[in-house]
Amino acid sequence: MTEQWRDEYDVVVAGGGAAGLSGALMLARARRSVVVIDAGAPRNAPADGVHGLLARDGMPPAELLERGRAEVRGYGGQIMAGTVEDVRRDGDRFAVTLGGGRTVRARRLLVATGLVDELPELPGLRERWGRDVVHCPYCHGWEVRDRAVGVLGSGPMSVHQALLFRQWSADVTYFAHVVPPTDEQAEQLAARGIPVVSGEVAAVEVADDRLTGVRLADGTVVAREVVAVATRMVARLGFLAGLGLRPVPHPAGVGEHLPADPSGRTDAPGVWVAGNATDLVAQVGTAAAAGAGAAAQINADLVTEETAQAVAAHRFAALPA
Repeated sequence: MTEQWRDEYDVVVAGGGAAGLSGALMLARARRSVVVIDAGAPRNAPADGVHGLLARDGMPPAELLERGRAEVRGYGGQIMAGTVEDVRRDGDRFAVTLGGGRTVRARRLLVATGLVDELPELPGLRERWGRDVVHCPYCHGWEVRDRAVGVLGSGPMSVHQALLFRQWSADVTYFAHVVPPTDEQAEQLAARGIPVVSGEVAAVEVADDRLTGVRLADGTVVAREVVAVATRMVARLGFLAGLGLRPVPHPAGVGEHLPADPSGRTDAPGVWVAGNATDLVAQVGTAAAAGAGAAAQINADLVTEETAQAVAAHRFAALPA
């Protein structure tokens, strides 16, 4: 059946990943009219499976999202393929402009557009991303356990990343690249049996569709089976500029995010954010929980507004004729 699109919804959810779908599910179950605008570009698309998610460990990301979409639709929520290009105030509503020019109005907005991982510009990294070039030990550590792991010094958390991956493998090498360890960090790495390779990295070596090593700028190749890299994480938030909301540098120096209070409420009244757009390191389970929590707050905010309107109407009706 063809979905009958509305011109106005209680809530527009920008982003159809775990956070957005979880929020939409909560809102639809609360009998709110809700539409999810899904660009179809999830961050974890290259991964073979979602890990660390109770009762769904190892499920392919596409399957998890398809199940989520079906659940949202089962309660009357709608899923629209597309992108949010701009959001503006329109009286007491939001005018949400989509790619292609369509505009829908919403009483509240839930932003769950996730982030983009910016990898260092090194040959081979992007092509192996999500396979044997990884980033999160909690997402991939079990799958690369006991293998030869190289950690690329690419950001402020790279040494910490190396120390974490040491939990899964005794064969971890830290490539200083552009982030050499401090004296204190060098001592920590040495104490954990993690050798440090100085010099810039030029590329990763690949043979027979598998990563085989890390090549330095001087031509030296260090054999490795897996490379972990700390990406620069940038939230997808350009469409919020019209509301005065812009991403800001994350305090840990790992990218840009949209700050919010613990409930997901932003500085713009009526706008909540959940998932990686605000919490750059959130895994799928954390993002889904944040989406559900933000949705509950949105529903409560709408109930408060509707109650105030009902009280005003009740008082007016009680006035003498």
